[in-house]
Amino acid sequence: MEFIDTHCHLFWDDFVEDLDAVLTRARAAGVGRFIVPATTLDTMRSAADIADRHQGVYATAGVHPHDTAALPDGALEMIEEHAMRRRCVAIGEIGLDYYYDYSPKERQWEALHAQLALARRLDLPVILHNRESDDDLLAICAEHQDGALRGQFHCFSSSPAYAERVLALGFHISFTGNVTYKKSTLSDVLARVPDDRILLETDAPFMAPVPHRGTRNEPERIPLIAAKFAELRGCSLAHVAEVTTRNAVELFRLPDLTQRVGHDATSG
Repeated sequence: MEFIDTHCHLFWDDFVEDLDAVLTRARAAGVGRFIVPATTLDTMRSAADIADRHQGVYATAGVHPHDTAALPDGALEMIEEHAMRRRCVAIGEIGLDYYYDYSPKERQWEALHAQLALARRLDLPVILHNRESDDDLLAICAEHQDGALRGQFHCFSSSPAYAERVLALGFHISFTGNVTYKKSTLSDVLARVPDDRILLETDAPFMAPVPHRGTRNEPERIPLIAAKFAELRGCSLAHVAEVTTRNAVELFRLPDLTQRVGHDATSG
């Protein structure tokens, strides 16, 4: 039984001192692969370096909406350069965030349009951040949806009706430790998402699940989130592992583990 953490920021300062131990604990818990979404031009390099050094770790290339206010000339070319690296599997973390006023909406829109167009051109999935921007984010994605655009609405926290709109546009939906919180309103959403569109993530070092809420989150805790999935969906933990792993492999086009036998530690 293998789990995949589809969203963990392992380049964060919280992991500088013990990343090897973090990955060892995760693997012991059954989490075999990890996707590390970049958020800035600098963290694209960090994520790529971590992926190059560790088996089963994959990076992404993209700029978070918080960091779109002052993108330098040539930023899109830098994103594309990293997106072409062997272990880059997506464009992200991109999207919109209207909760904080870190970047003007117009700059967020420009960056999102450019990065969605890049993802389409490179045939890569996108990892989407959404905070209080439901309608605008979906409208922009719809402009780029030509039947081939695919991706992950990460750390989903919107309504069941919005989830239906996301699914209708062809995207996957991903949940974090927030589904375990006492005041979570996500049970209806989680119960409705089809087996072939659901993903697991920690969003580490954020969003630690109960009973670890308030502490540094890490991929080892994916099984706790999966257990809540199983409870709310009325299925077994093994089923959650099977469908979410298959979805992650297909969406991000991860290599088949059975093809990695005998390869070196950086091969897949």
